[in-house]
Amino acid sequence: MYSCDTITTMKLFVYSIVLVFLFYGCSYQPEPSVKSMPNTPLQQSSFDQLPQWSEENYVEVLDVFRNNCKSSRTQKIYADLCRQVYNVQNPQRFLENHFIPYKIVAPQKKPLLTGYYEPELHGSLKKSKKYLYPLYETPKDMISVELSSIYPELKNYRLRGRLEGNKLIPYYTRKEIESRDINATAICYVDSKIDKFFLEVQGSGRVKLDNNTTIFVGYDNQNGHRYRSIGKYLIEQGEIPKEKMSLQAIKKWCDTHPKKIDQLLHYNKSLIFFKKRNYKATGSLGVELTPMRSVAVDRGFIPLGSMLYIDAKGKDSSIQRVVFAQDTGGAIKGAIRADLFTGFGDQASELAGKLQSDLTMWVFLPKKEEK
Repeated sequence: MYSCDTITTMKLFVYSIVLVFLFYGCSYQPEPSVKSMPNTPLQQSSFDQLPQWSEENYVEVLDVFRNNCKSSRTQKIYADLCRQVYNVQNPQRFLENHFIPYKIVAPQKKPLLTGYYEPELHGSLKKSKKYLYPLYETPKDMISVELSSIYPELKNYRLRGRLEGNKLIPYYTRKEIESRDINATAICYVDSKIDKFFLEVQGSGRVKLDNNTTIFVGYDNQNGHRYRSIGKYLIEQGEIPKEKMSLQAIKKWCDTHPKKIDQLLHYNKSLIFFKKRNYKATGSLGVELTPMRSVAVDRGFIPLGSMLYIDAKGKDSSIQRVVFAQDTGGAIKGAIRADLFTGFGDQASELAGKLQSDLTMWVFLPKKEEK
């Protein structure tokens, strides 16, 4: 005989199973044979369920897909299709015949699409009164520990620090780095600490030097401290209303509160280290980003190289299109979360700064070959 407590426990267990089934409906992990699968519940869809699919530029999508296939990570997901894409006669038919869209149905508090862009800063190879703020390469004394070598479940995490005697301690914070000479090479020096901060947020950009040449820089490493949003901080402090928060609003606040800038920027202890590049903005996937087609994702849920479809509706914009998971970002957390690369220039900056849209997202996986 079962006790009353045992029966109650069994009822609760059955009830919880029913709730999970009702929530996810017919969501499941699909059968396509790929090595890198999304780490999130998926629900099989069809192309006619994708908003505005019939209006998509299929030729452009295939061009970006070819570029995406330059990465070995992409080839793990779409191996055969990466080989076939160079001989496609009908792009729409190729997409619809070889892929299945799966809706991402993971529970998430706020599915969100934001934007980022490629900024242009002004700088010099030499430090001066005008050009004070260094863009550092990865410090020579910073140590990175891959945690997956000990804990496989932590494959996307690494520990960064420095040695003090025989003890590994956290690396310097943003504030500490700004107040000392660290063991790192400066790529160049720029004239605005605010623009430098937003270059770190964007992850890559270009610097127009005082000798009239331009260099490209991109993310190389990070000091190991968790990213903290200065926009969220300003909202919590009552400085900027949540509904008016944007990149432009933060810059305007900095212009009117110059004595508080350091306090604001030091709230985010994280600091990015760069490397010089010979080409335009690239993401974590290692391929050149395409405006309005490349997104940053949380690779703990979405494998880099994945082809996605987004349906984003906001107060000032509506975006429905195919995009590619080619980048990551410290603030991009969750399965239904993406950061859209808007390009270079003032228009791209304006769009990225204001983009805050509810998001629905699908991932395209290859159809399982019939035998």
